[in-house]
Amino acid sequence: MFCPAGIHVYRVLCAAATFFSILIVAPTALAGESGATDWPEYRGPWKNGNAQAPGSTEPIRLPLTWSETQNIAWKTAIPHEGHSTPVILGGQIWLTTATADGRESFAICLDAQTGEIRFNEKVFENENPEPLGNNINSYASPSPVIEPGRVYVHFGSYGTACLDTATAKPVWERRDLPCRHFRGPGSSPLLYENLLILSFDGIDQQYIAALDKNTGGTVWKTNRSTQWKDLLENGRYFRDGDYHKAFCTPLVIEWEGKPQLISLGACAGFAYDPYTGAELWKTHHDAHSASPRPLFGNGLLYVTTGHGQTELWAIRPGGQGDITDTHVAWRVAGKEVPKQPSPVLVGELIYMVSNEGIASCVDALTGEMVWSERIGGNFMASPIYADGRIYASNMQGETTVMKAGRTFEILAENRLESGCLASPAVSGKALFLRTKTHLYRLESR
Repeated sequence: MFCPAGIHVYRVLCAAATFFSILIVAPTALAGESGATDWPEYRGPWKNGNAQAPGSTEPIRLPLTWSETQNIAWKTAIPHEGHSTPVILGGQIWLTTATADGRESFAICLDAQTGEIRFNEKVFENENPEPLGNNINSYASPSPVIEPGRVYVHFGSYGTACLDTATAKPVWERRDLPCRHFRGPGSSPLLYENLLILSFDGIDQQYIAALDKNTGGTVWKTNRSTQWKDLLENGRYFRDGDYHKAFCTPLVIEWEGKPQLISLGACAGFAYDPYTGAELWKTHHDAHSASPRPLFGNGLLYVTTGHGQTELWAIRPGGQGDITDTHVAWRVAGKEVPKQPSPVLVGELIYMVSNEGIASCVDALTGEMVWSERIGGNFMASPIYADGRIYASNMQGETTVMKAGRTFEILAENRLESGCLASPAVSGKALFLRTKTHLYRLESR
């Protein structure tokens, strides 16, 4: 780890690098067809499932309807298994996949225009991966993150690598960040300035680490300060296994002029200084296996707690120490709150789809339930927002398109041959859906 003086120097270098990257890269980094945005990471360019820039009224014109014979620009079979969201930049699509037994991990690059596979690079071999123990995760669930010239692929404790996007060859790799995922990895990496931030919440150890994105070297590593306690289930007490795990992708927000790294673990949520890893504040609860990515807007941080005590919280992201009793503005509990799919924030409304297929809309300022309706199917993929619509894809192959607003209305129901566990991506006016077997480019003709 760096000494304090080293961290200060690193922070200055990060700020300088970010300034110059803004000057050089910002006009083109997210530019896709016709100047529209690409999808550089899980939950998109604004990290919240929105395909449109904040405040934009320019329509994207994503397709409303499609089928196996309608509005498909191309369809490409993806080898092996994986649930990672495709990331898109500069005409390239990257996703990860792995053999069913987890012994081989791959990074795949496709041409966004044609669907042709450009690279299918084996990144890691694993001699003895731990069995997943379920049928809803994979050994390639964390989504990549991409920037000009580099793509970062992450397979949890099985390995992390930075690849050159022109050759698919490794720039650096790390295989010495351990934890027992128990049911497979899930948290996606986060790029923040010159840092690649990774979460490791296993049954044996729980920590978050920041790597230098250029070298892969560890800048800092912070263990969770979770206060574990016995949890009662079916008359017995448990302290191990699932109760220590989480799958959540972190988020950096700015609060009172300073960045906060928001990271959810089991039984707790945390804010850290992204430059040093120092803990700023935390919350506590009795839930575990948190997966949905946090949202930030309206001066509030929106988080879901996970399994067990499944709730949606709105938090004022200030204070010090444990702020559970002082900074939680409101809570929503019930069948509407998802355990895996991340919610979408659009203005002052939050849209959710539960694992069991209940779509809902919540007032983001008060926590009031605006509407709640069952749309059917089972969901693991997160919904997205574009053109005044919410797109939600289920595990059975159906995507329900709903009107965004205070009145529930289904606009279309579209079916493909196989279901989605990966969340959708958008580039230009095209919608990209990764099913269990294929990647589709869907576009109105």
